Amino acid sequence: MGDVSVTIHAGDNLEFLEAQPDASFEFAYLDPPFNTGKTQRHQTLRTVRDSDGHRQGFGGHSYRTSVEGPLRTYADAFDDYLGFLGPRLEELHRVLTPTGSLVLHLDPRESHYAKVFLDHLFGRDCFQNEIVWSYDYGARSRSRWSRKHDVLLWYSKHPKDYTFRYDDIDRIPYMAPKLVGLEKAERGKTPTDVWWQTIVPPASKERTGYPTQKPLAILSRLVGVHSNPGERVLDVFAGSGTTGEAAARAGRHAVLVDSNPEAIEVMRARLSPWMPRVRPLDT
Repeated sequence: MGDVSVTIHAGDNLEFLEAQPDASFEFAYLDPPFNTGKTQRHQTLRTVRDSDGHRQGFGGHSYRTSVEGPLRTYADAFDDYLGFLGPRLEELHRVLTPTGSLVLHLDPRESHYAKVFLDHLFGRDCFQNEIVWSYDYGARSRSRWSRKHDVLLWYSKHPKDYTFRYDDIDRIPYMAPKLVGLEKAERGKTPTDVWWQTIVPPASKERTGYPTQKPLAILSRLVGVHSNPGERVLDVFAGSGTTGEAAARAGRHAVLVDSNPEAIEVMRARLSPWMPRVRPLDT
């Protein structure tokens, strides 16, 4: 599937980062635990049409849902969140190339604390965007406005000289295509800093069963715009390996790090077309 490599490192990401040379990655995506204070759990389900199924769905048909694969979990609680995240962000800043970028993916509970830290680390003039990823899916709250968005903080190593491949941005439909004319409507428009994208649906072929899997569409957009073909992309909380797949499909080299054996298992299965090598940190 192209002349690209995907390498998986199993172990602590801070140890990995400390061993990397300066300016060795063009783009780094960071999707750390969100510090929800909970143990995250996910199990893959499969729903099929069955006349003897236990629930009714679309068109009045009956469906049966079965459990597939193991229950996957990880702890998501830190007494000192920035004490955990800060050293990793400092190392990521060091390993970025002069035109490189970092995108930190959090939810609103911690994003403002992280932004203040990153403003000091990168410099406020290197803050480029707060991207809001909105997903209208799941349960609704009866006690507050339902929380249905994550925050992606984009910082560049240099305030003006950074990789941003505008012509490679995927285009989205106009909401009122008749108002812009046929030519523009057919071409579509570039997204703003608010991205509407569903989560990975439970019955999707994309679904791996990993608790915090992010949509391939989100990572494909980030990798395709913030790095060039043949460059190296880094994800040190790699989880389900979405960054690796997005990078490989876009002709970039991916380096993935995770300490969770379940994540390593998921990534090995998902990324096998690119023949990933799984390395302990001492190699």
